[in-house]
Amino acid sequence: MKITMSSSDDAQGGAKPALEFITSCALPTPWATFLMHAFIEVATGKEHLALTLGEVADGVPVLARIHSECLTGDALFSQRCDCGPQLEAALQKIAAEGRGALLYLRQEGRGIGLVNKLRAYHLQDGGADTVEANQQLGFAPDLRNYALCQPMFEQLGITELRLMTNNPRKINAAQAMGITVTEQIPLIIKRNPFNERYLSTKASKLGHLIEP
Repeated sequence: MKITMSSSDDAQGGAKPALEFITSCALPTPWATFLMHAFIEVATGKEHLALTLGEVADGVPVLARIHSECLTGDALFSQRCDCGPQLEAALQKIAAEGRGALLYLRQEGRGIGLVNKLRAYHLQDGGADTVEANQQLGFAPDLRNYALCQPMFEQLGITELRLMTNNPRKINAAQAMGITVTEQIPLIIKRNPFNERYLSTKASKLGHLIEP
């Protein structure tokens, strides 16, 4: 099933993508058995996922997380960022509530890709912060396209969110797609010597709602 976006483009979100819904299956995790939904981005062939738990299409605001892929943090336990702990915390919160959704977008490195993210890490090892490193490589600080979320939410029947995020850009993008955000729920992760500057930069330069 091909799903296209119906609303206008959003500067916070980006160009309107077409997604094809492929299939759904059970995903047992340590916290709950989620239903996993697969989508393919038609123009790029990128595969995106959504995890849901319970009835999410009943019109009641859904506890949700919009999460961008971070292989180093999500799968390799990197302490350079807060991505892996945020992913785990979001799934735990959804499981504890017994209802919710997590969108997993394949937009590694804020949209610059895995290899370029490692190039950015190399620059950070030399003293650049996360924003400066992207810019030195010729990229904007954040290239993610949250417009991908609209056809995913439409497929899932979700119209209102209680959004787990520290990033106002995600809230603005959701509202621009016609999704009501009834509550912003912080996901604050403990700092360590490796992510201290990263988190401070997200607050001071990218506007994330965390202490700089």
